[in-house]
Amino acid sequence: MKEPFDQQHAKTDSEGSWVERFFKQLLQDTDRHNTPKFAFSSRATILLIFGLMIIGFTPNGRQWASNLRMLSAFRSGQTANANDSDATTILPVETFQVTKVHTYQVKRTYTGTIVPRRTSPLSFERAGKLLSLTIDQGDQVERGMPLAYLDTQKLRVKHQELIAGRNQIDALLKELKTGSRSETIAAERSSVKNLDSQLKLAQSRHQRRQALYTAGAIPREHLDEATTEVNTVQARLNEAQSQLDKVLTGSRPEKIEAQTAALEQLEARLDGLEIDLRQSILRAPFTGRIANRLVDEGTVVSAGQPILTLLEDQALEAHVGVPVEAATQIPIGSNQHLVIGKEQYEAEVIATLPQIDPVTRTLTVVLQIEPSASREVRSGQITRLKLTETIDDFGYWLPTTALVRGVRGLWSCYALREAETSIHPPNTFQVEKRDVEVLYTQGDKVFVRGTLQNNDQVIVNGNHRLIAGQLVHPVEVNLSVLRNQN
Repeated sequence: MKEPFDQQHAKTDSEGSWVERFFKQLLQDTDRHNTPKFAFSSRATILLIFGLMIIGFTPNGRQWASNLRMLSAFRSGQTANANDSDATTILPVETFQVTKVHTYQVKRTYTGTIVPRRTSPLSFERAGKLLSLTIDQGDQVERGMPLAYLDTQKLRVKHQELIAGRNQIDALLKELKTGSRSETIAAERSSVKNLDSQLKLAQSRHQRRQALYTAGAIPREHLDEATTEVNTVQARLNEAQSQLDKVLTGSRPEKIEAQTAALEQLEARLDGLEIDLRQSILRAPFTGRIANRLVDEGTVVSAGQPILTLLEDQALEAHVGVPVEAATQIPIGSNQHLVIGKEQYEAEVIATLPQIDPVTRTLTVVLQIEPSASREVRSGQITRLKLTETIDDFGYWLPTTALVRGVRGLWSCYALREAETSIHPPNTFQVEKRDVEVLYTQGDKVFVRGTLQNNDQVIVNGNHRLIAGQLVHPVEVNLSVLRNQN
């Protein structure tokens, strides 16, 4: 039966006190009867004997000796297990033979925005009062469809005025081109004939007076009167003949040309007015959907003031910012995958903008989304472009389970090396720690480089059970994912 703790403690104190009293008396006797040098050696001998007696006769000493023997046996057994393991203590481990590669592919995702291919703020080209709107926000419109009207009363009044002036000038021009009427020509001819008769009469009278003056029958004054009458009638005849010739010839070309120019001027003013009338109707420039309605009926709008905003929702584009290096791997015309919401769509690369965004320092890649997406995708949504980039760098693919956390934030893995002795069973290897640097992580695999060598056998899991130098039995597994990467 085990003694109570208080009794054990009291018994230990009594035994220890007896030993201490005995050795104190022994030391005092030695100091009285020996020299200092002999006393020092005697003291050492007595202390050694004292320690052995404590270990042998006291419970605490006996417990310490027992623990010391157990620790020595444990360490001896551990060393024997590490160096002289038999087949029952060799752990089986799953291994994978690594292969050195010189390139690896990195999957990256870049974010962009869905935008319509065309966005137009619609406005009138002239000022006026907004008379009516035929659509509202969210309505689907077709190309050429009238959307809004301006008041055109003043334009129509001016149009009528210009038409009247044009008709007047056109009539005058026709008269100039047609010439005088036949009655006018007959009257002019009759006037010429009458004056010609008067001229002949005046000439006959002048001849008679000339004869009489020569004979001295009349004075010089009567002859001068006859001469003046002939000249006057002749001048009147010449004038009448010129008028007849003018009537027969028609209007001068210069006058016709001037009248034609006046008519063309009025025609141009009418054409400009008709353009103003057509511009008083706002039509859809392309098929799309009305995004905003900015004014209401009755508003006096100025030229160029936005009235509506039209989006081409049937042709959507994605504008995605990518680094300059990644943009070189996206050729024009290639098909890419876009993730919008929870769906994935096909998109064709149609352009890469030449200017770098000053804020994000990226190039904008423009992709045209398949037409079927227009029923589900909306302008302004966020899209993600998934790219696979090829990186030129050497290393090895490992499963993430093969990694062991090292010192100072580094990583390691366990590889196999030949056992140092030949006394072990066949296919037995020792565990060796290899330091590695993680270059890229993808799901449950990592791309690393470090002290690994090509064709090394790397332990893929269960590393928490292993230590460096431990003997293991490898079982190679086929990791198809890593094989594809290699």
